[in-house]
Amino acid sequence: MADLKGALEAVLFAGGDPLTETQLLEILETDAETLRGLLSSLGDELSERGSGLMLKEAAGGWQMVTRPEHFTYVERLSQETNRRLSRAAMETLSIIAFKQPVTKLEIEQIRGVQHAERVLAQLVARELVREVGRKNVIGRPIQYGTTDTFLRAFGLKNLEDLPILPEPDMEQLSLPYDGEDDEQE
Repeated sequence: MADLKGALEAVLFAGGDPLTETQLLEILETDAETLRGLLSSLGDELSERGSGLMLKEAAGGWQMVTRPEHFTYVERLSQETNRRLSRAAMETLSIIAFKQPVTKLEIEQIRGVQHAERVLAQLVARELVREVGRKNVIGRPIQYGTTDTFLRAFGLKNLEDLPILPEPDMEQLSLPYDGEDDEQE
C-alpha cells in the first residue's frame, strides 16, 4: 500500500493536469476501492506533515496543487509579471462560463460593446476558453466555451459548481413609460 501511495503521489505530481479516476486506475493497476483509500490517505498525509502541496479534485480528476497559503511564494517564482485578467476579459469570461456555447456577437450584445476579438484571443491564448463548435445559422459563427484550465483556475470541479445567477428584477431594468412615444394614427 505504501508503494502504491508513493506511486500515486509521483504520478499526480508529474501529471500536472488533473488525472481522472479511470486514468489513475489504469496507471496504478489497482481497483476503485483501493484508489479511493490511497487518495484519502495521501490527502491526510500531506495535511498532517504540513506539506506545501495538497490533493485536490478538479476538472473531473485529481491533482497535486500548491496550498493557497503558500501562493505568494510560488508567485515570486513566476517570470510572468501580469497574470491578472482585465475587467473586459473577466466580463467576457463570465459570459462564456454562464452562457456557453456562445458566439462573439452574442458576447458583444450582452456586454454592449463591439470588437471583442482581442479579449477572446487573450482568453484563448491563456487556455481559459476554446472554440467548441459552430452555430447553425447563416455565417456559421464560432461558438466558445470554457476549458479544464478555467475550472482549475477558479477551483471548480465542473460547471455545475458555478453559482446560480439571480433572475433580474424586471421592474428595476425597465424604464418608466410615459406614453409620449406612441405613434399617432
